[in-house]
Amino acid sequence: MMGGNGPNTNEVGRVERPNWAPGDIDLERPSVARVYDYYLGGAHNFAADRAVAQQTLEMMPDLRRIVLNHRAFLGRAVRYLLGRGVRQFLDLGSGIPTVGNVHEIAQSVDPAAKVVYVDLDPVAVAHSRSLLDGDERVNVLQADVRDPVSVLASPEVNDLLDLDEPIGVLMIALLHFVSDDENPAGIIGGYRDRLAPGSFLVVSHSGYEADEETPELREVRTVYEKAVTRTTLRNKAELTRLFDGFELVEPGVVRLPAWRPESPEHPDASGRPFPGFCAVGRKAQR
Repeated sequence: MMGGNGPNTNEVGRVERPNWAPGDIDLERPSVARVYDYYLGGAHNFAADRAVAQQTLEMMPDLRRIVLNHRAFLGRAVRYLLGRGVRQFLDLGSGIPTVGNVHEIAQSVDPAAKVVYVDLDPVAVAHSRSLLDGDERVNVLQADVRDPVSVLASPEVNDLLDLDEPIGVLMIALLHFVSDDENPAGIIGGYRDRLAPGSFLVVSHSGYEADEETPELREVRTVYEKAVTRTTLRNKAELTRLFDGFELVEPGVVRLPAWRPESPEHPDASGRPFPGFCAVGRKAQR
């Protein structure tokens, strides 16, 4: 699957750095973006990422389906925004490009649509730049999305996006990696206050109500936090509060499969409450 970009081996049992991996990457440390890439069936991940992903999938086989629901919601939300006239997007915590990216969806509707991808992971950024080289309507920024001032002041954003016109800000499977101590409401506010009226915020977030946590969810979360990063799962009310300053689009904050499904057959087939919420909000006109 990796073809000529796969790892090189000089001796038995020793795997060298793949050609697509930046030189300063620690191959032994899993990353959020690369584990997510593995869940989505991508090839830009390392053995350490795959080990964590496989361990969590063994504990919770539904996990890949859950991740794919976040991805499917992204597609539905982007198409909704396109239908409301939005033609520029800021994808925060964008990860490693896979099929069904924002620019593919947007430019299939309007080839002039513009997208800026933002991620902190060097592999995600390097691969995004390589994949998108030559597309003048897409930029890639390596930055910490928790610093909206720096993100919005960057040339990558300002050279491509017009902050005086509506923008779709996407936070897909991102905020559950932002702790309460890091002030997610303040981070969102830093973006919201710079957005033009008519802009949209799109969020998907892992979480559940207090009585819904299962033993397998606890096990997966423990493994993930030990190996990759800590998580802060939020319930419906907590996610709703993060949309302060935005008017929620119908149906409001709901489980991921229930947000404007493309088919009426949307209920979660597992029979258990889906462990994640999502919503789209619109910044009101002045």
